[in-house]
Amino acid sequence: MASICAAVPLAARRAQPFDARAAAPSTVEGQQPPAQQPPAQQPPSQNPPGAQTPQPPVIKARINAVSVDVIVTSSKSGEPVLDLNRDDFEVREDGKPQKVETFQVIKLDNVTQALDPVAPRAITSTYDEEREARQPDVRLFVLFLDDYHVRRGNDLVVRKPLTDFIENQLGPKDMIAVMYPLTPVTALTFTRNHDSVVKAIEKFEGRKYNYEPRNEFEERYAYYPTATVEEIRTEVTLSALKGAAIKMGGMREGRKSIILVSEGFSSTLPPQLSDPSAAMPGFGNPYRGRAGVDVPNDPRVDSQRFFNSVNLIDMLREVFDAANRNNTSLYAVDPRGLAPFEYDVSQGVSLQSDRQSLGESLDTLRVLADNTDGRAIINRNDLATGMKQIIKDSSGYYLLGYTSTAAPTDGKFHKIDVKLVGRRSGLDVRSRKGYWAYTVEEAAAATAPPKPGPPAAVTTALSAIAEPVRGRAARFWIGTTRGENGRTKVTFVWEPIPAAPGDRREAADVPVRVALTATAPDGRPLYRGRVPDADAGTSTPAAGINGAPSATDPSSPGATTTFDAPPGPLQLRMIVEGAHGQVVDSTTQDVTVPDFTTVQLSMSTPRVYRTRTARDMQLVKSTPDARPTPGRDFSRTERLLIRVDVYAPGAATPDMSAKLLNRNGQPMADLPIPPASGQTFQIDLPLASLAAGEYVLEMKAKTDAGAAQQLVGFRIGS
Repeated sequence: MASICAAVPLAARRAQPFDARAAAPSTVEGQQPPAQQPPAQQPPSQNPPGAQTPQPPVIKARINAVSVDVIVTSSKSGEPVLDLNRDDFEVREDGKPQKVETFQVIKLDNVTQALDPVAPRAITSTYDEEREARQPDVRLFVLFLDDYHVRRGNDLVVRKPLTDFIENQLGPKDMIAVMYPLTPVTALTFTRNHDSVVKAIEKFEGRKYNYEPRNEFEERYAYYPTATVEEIRTEVTLSALKGAAIKMGGMREGRKSIILVSEGFSSTLPPQLSDPSAAMPGFGNPYRGRAGVDVPNDPRVDSQRFFNSVNLIDMLREVFDAANRNNTSLYAVDPRGLAPFEYDVSQGVSLQSDRQSLGESLDTLRVLADNTDGRAIINRNDLATGMKQIIKDSSGYYLLGYTSTAAPTDGKFHKIDVKLVGRRSGLDVRSRKGYWAYTVEEAAAATAPPKPGPPAAVTTALSAIAEPVRGRAARFWIGTTRGENGRTKVTFVWEPIPAAPGDRREAADVPVRVALTATAPDGRPLYRGRVPDADAGTSTPAAGINGAPSATDPSSPGATTTFDAPPGPLQLRMIVEGAHGQVVDSTTQDVTVPDFTTVQLSMSTPRVYRTRTARDMQLVKSTPDARPTPGRDFSRTERLLIRVDVYAPGAATPDMSAKLLNRNGQPMADLPIPPASGQTFQIDLPLASLAAGEYVLEMKAKTDAGAAQQLVGFRIGS
């Protein structure tokens, strides 16, 4: 497979191993994340004797460096042949020979994965997903269930081959994601939980020629002509395929595969199906029910068919161009098996139109597969045998690298030919047909030095909202304010995380309380108790079963407690418990408690309150001890209240200012920050006028004695 590698931030990110510790945020706002630790020693290889330990591909960071993976199989058995060397290959670009500078044999199989002493890590966050995808012994797949182009009934036929593939062909370390045409790329998540993938396959339902709307998007065009609806569906499906290829390209540099379950695409509907309104089948269609009738010869109709065909070809080209750029192969699986007809007899389509549509749909699957180094598993009733080849192609191949002698920057397609030299015969060689070169502008952008990133304080604030929460039972927030006698008051807040859509959470696994232990560096416990059933001692137990009231609902789940601690390092151990005291989740967190007595001007940790109505806002404003929200993901329909305490020497009144920053740290708007009471200041921030994205709230305090600032990062969804 060919791809162009350049000295750009994305390429550099792909080529470097992912370090989760470098990305792990500190959840105490305003505090710097802990310093990175040296990487741990990796266990010795446990591969069988004679097996080659997989290594990350060697990628050159030059604008004219090309990598191409080559699959060599036996002509008789179809098994991969992996005993060749560099001198056995001849690479030509646009007919000109190229010198193979890097050569690597990639060997991956289920046996090697099973013998690995390190158990596969569960994918519970985007951090796990990105880190595991970059491992050299992991294969990456997307199962694309094209319900728009699979007829009802054929979906039942394909379920067993797909289930067998998941249960019997995938290895324990392989990662797979399930995608539909309307699945956003941002919602595409990879997993090693094969049971969840099988359940998704069991729910797969074909909707070809069924135009009943099932969501708001489909309702928008429900009354369009069926030809227009088919065009929209095709465009949606191919756009989703392109997005999946780009997503996978950003996850790793090596070979990746998309398994497309589809009956293919047609550019023009026969007249019997071309209803004026998709929501009213047959109404106003003079050809409905007239078996074997074609539209009379009409130059306008022929012209429209031609342009429809050209448009479809252009959309297919965009897909396999994106797949080639991102080193992704497409494997098309036609659930019809050996398909004699495209339409049912009841639809009355003539045999000529039927043959034309069937040929076109099969050709689209071949085009996508052939141009991305995949395979078209079509016109065969034994789908399982064909799908085994998907694993074989991903398990053994050669990765060749060369520096293009032409170093093109013309933005055009450049053909690559890979052949075997010598007398060895009986082998089939497959590789990418070529690559698309950068344009002059793209090359200049790729070789330009990276732009400076946002300030460190902004990056630290945004890291708090990047904390992985998927698969966790609760989220936490730790804030600090000035205490008495030189000590600092620490506030701990927790709230349960709702189960993700589609995930079932047993009643026993619902979080009810958190057992919190705070330990000083010398091992001395500073706080030990359950929240909300906090113990007495140095703590201030939360009132009531849910502690202090939440921002909008005093009876909402979650709780808070406070305790005094001396300034300095502090370790918090949180154990989430269920209704019967069983452990649901646990985590440990190291924080640094600030000393508010050693500086002339200081600020507490900002407290964020989520409100949805004017009554909610008034409730929070009238409740000084309302429970802050630990979350930093909000909706545009919500309104935030942010409070911060400012400690100035003597009777000095600090000069307060607040700004809304974008994720790059650039100011967007000045915000009023009036005093609420005493040393507390607050910001009333409606979110309706802000677009979806990530933001940072900057608060600054100034006096003659000095200055202080606090930043809060947050994210706005739809």
